[in-house]
Amino acid sequence: MVDPQSSSPVFPAPPDGEPEFLAAAGAEAPDDLVGTLVAEEPQPVDTLAVEQSLWAVVLAGGIGSRFWPLSAPGRPKQLLALVGDRPLIADTIARLAPLVPAERVLVVTSRDIADALHAAIPEVPAANMLIEPRPLGTAAALAWGAQEVARRAGPRTVFVALHADLAVAYPEEFRRVIRRAAGIAASADDLVVLAARPTRPDTGFGYLQPGMPLERELPLAQGGAVRVERFIEKPGAILAETMIERGALWNTGVFVWQAGTVLDALQANTPELEHGLPALAAGRLDRFAGLIQSVSIDRGLLERSDRVVALPADFGWDDVGTWACLRRVRDLDDTGNGVSGDAFLVEASANIVHAEAGTVVVYGCTSMLVVTLPGLTFVTPLERAKELKPLLDQLPEKVKRQVAGG
Repeated sequence: MVDPQSSSPVFPAPPDGEPEFLAAAGAEAPDDLVGTLVAEEPQPVDTLAVEQSLWAVVLAGGIGSRFWPLSAPGRPKQLLALVGDRPLIADTIARLAPLVPAERVLVVTSRDIADALHAAIPEVPAANMLIEPRPLGTAAALAWGAQEVARRAGPRTVFVALHADLAVAYPEEFRRVIRRAAGIAASADDLVVLAARPTRPDTGFGYLQPGMPLERELPLAQGGAVRVERFIEKPGAILAETMIERGALWNTGVFVWQAGTVLDALQANTPELEHGLPALAAGRLDRFAGLIQSVSIDRGLLERSDRVVALPADFGWDDVGTWACLRRVRDLDDTGNGVSGDAFLVEASANIVHAEAGTVVVYGCTSMLVVTLPGLTFVTPLERAKELKPLLDQLPEKVKRQVAGG
């Protein structure tokens, strides 16, 4: 669970009588219409109809080297129980239900970890595991997911896109906000981003500078959706502070949009993909992969589009990106330690301990990371654990091979 003291203020629910959902029809479309938009405007339907048509695309590629030594080729980050008792990928699929059942969830991942991931989420059909021919980058991965949603359910179908490694403290609120976002996305060609209130000038997140409220929406201060004037991915510390002072919001990495809308937006704004998108629409995945350049959805689309909409949300979000973030997402003891495994901490505070081998005793330490695995113990200040690449570049191969699953 997220430390309540670090959570942002709760945003009020929409006023009584405001429709919570508007949905696009989920009918099958002919193959030659995949990636195009139907001319007529989407019509409002009831909540049940929307929930019967909403899809999800989960991005679950990569190993997660920032969680070395716990993450390794044989045990990628998505399979680690870093926040609760279940692997991150299993938590992600579970919190989508019942809003998005497993049969309407697509998981984009890499070939080397696909079997292990599917074993952790057997409820997702094997046909829904989209295995990249090579690492594509998140813009291309989401294009593939959008094309597959369009092929199976029609280009007007709304889907939620998210990463497999986010922490959510309040799943019911998470699903409620997705419902609101789906209503916005279904009624216009907008790219809806769920946004969180910043609590610090973190340089690892994307920042959304809010503009005018959407028509028929509450003001931003009351939780209403707004146009985004500017999006900046991972600004420097001074720029991040400046943007926060001007009311910027964090990008949570949770997006809601129509399949056809995001495909059209990528075609218009993302030259790294434009030559490959026709091949993708034709079902030629290998050719698509060979024609594109890797780029993130944040830099490749959100920084360039004028159709981005931010919807403030407060579901206890955090990005499970580094060891240091676990102090924000794990249950902590009275002195702020987050512990997993057999450990005793005496006169110690604000530490993270992950013990899978033996008993760990921490005495008189503050803000340290301790990880124990069979054959390996790793200790470092939490501040240094934010970026481990310099360490990994200097370690001998025999040490790297000692990690679990390596």
